[in-house]
Amino acid sequence: MTPPRIEMLPADQKPAYASRAKTTVFPWKPLYRVGGIAALTIVGIMVIQIIVFIVSPPPSTVLGYFTLFHKNALLGLLSLDLLYVVDNALVIPLYLALYVALRRASPSLMAIALAFGLVGIAAYFASNTAFEMLSLSSQYAAANTTVQRVQLLAAGQAMLATYQGTSFNVYYILGAIATLIISVVMVRSAIFGKVTAYAGIAAGALMLIPSTAGTIGLVFAFCSLVPTAIWLILIARRLFRL
Repeated sequence: MTPPRIEMLPADQKPAYASRAKTTVFPWKPLYRVGGIAALTIVGIMVIQIIVFIVSPPPSTVLGYFTLFHKNALLGLLSLDLLYVVDNALVIPLYLALYVALRRASPSLMAIALAFGLVGIAAYFASNTAFEMLSLSSQYAAANTTVQRVQLLAAGQAMLATYQGTSFNVYYILGAIATLIISVVMVRSAIFGKVTAYAGIAAGALMLIPSTAGTIGLVFAFCSLVPTAIWLILIARRLFRL
């Protein structure tokens, strides 16, 4: 019986196959790197925002915000979560990096998590009224009549209601669900460790109660910061290694 003939590929064709194999692995490296940088930057923003709130607690009234904007426009913007606008912009590449890294573990769940996360970010952008309040404060300072000032105070009150209204709560809950889904997929994947997954589950569970839900919401929001920071740092470390 004649043994089967084994044809050897010419030497000049082997690099093509090797190159094709590499291109299926390495095209996502820049995204992983950007996602890791974004995760660490988000942690830094969290720390800065906490310091700002401790050093200068946000006002509780529209007039208080107008006065703060008049004295220090930047501090007024920070009091209305300007840094979280940057934060949420950075979450976009982070979500994309996590989707690419975990999509093979569960394509359906990661697609749902990505959709919820991106819709939540869009809702947050719609909820933030920092620059609207800056504009209203400038108009209030230039107002010449009591009627104008009353109207501007009413407009400012509407902006504050929007700032902590439906869009913000949608963002908060969808972000929590996205975090939970991603972390559950991490448990099923060998890419991220169990500690990372459980830190994300803890963070997502604590975020299911929005920070706008009175004292209990603020307590849960504050408690969620530690597991969230741990989750992000561990994610960044793993993404850099990928």
